[in-house]
Amino acid sequence: MAKNIELLLLETVENLGIVGDIVKVKPGYARNYLLPHGVAQPPRAAKIEELKAARAKAQAELAALRSQREQIIQEITGASVTLQRSCNDQGALYGSVTQRDISDAMIAAGFGVDAGAVRLAHSIRRIGTYHVPIQFDKDLIAEVILLIKPDRTLEGFDQAGEPIEPEEPEAQPERQRHPIDADDFGDDDDRPRNRRREK
Repeated sequence: MAKNIELLLLETVENLGIVGDIVKVKPGYARNYLLPHGVAQPPRAAKIEELKAARAKAQAELAALRSQREQIIQEITGASVTLQRSCNDQGALYGSVTQRDISDAMIAAGFGVDAGAVRLAHSIRRIGTYHVPIQFDKDLIAEVILLIKPDRTLEGFDQAGEPIEPEEPEAQPERQRHPIDADDFGDDDDRPRNRRREK
């Protein structure tokens, strides 16, 4: 197995490093992307020195961005956003709700959340309420409530798009049964007797 190689980043690469960083990457990544695109080069002392000012600027920008994202995380924790979508009578959407849709809704609500920060395991294809993680970094994560509402009134769904549970019928009171008393039928002597006709 080929060993990782060291390269000097000439610009910031997301999830890898900032300009001026010396990183270790797989040979294929270096050969197919970083080197041919001029994003990195083998580290040289002169180039490292040359990039010191750019690296310091990138570090300051990164710190400012983190501070901004920390503020966003505090603001969106427990927040909710609503999307209205067309669906069939069973609540299945015509299409799906994606990370971009959620990001656009949050930006419209005043939250600076890009699509890359929206963590969806799969696209949303039904109306209802969903808990969506928003993650900027490993330790910068929050959860928002997403309401997908139908664009019309649906029978069997409430205004939030949640299925309405059918009400259980009220239990009827059990009729009391009175014990049968032999006296209710009178004495045997009071009962009419069939007499045989005398021949």
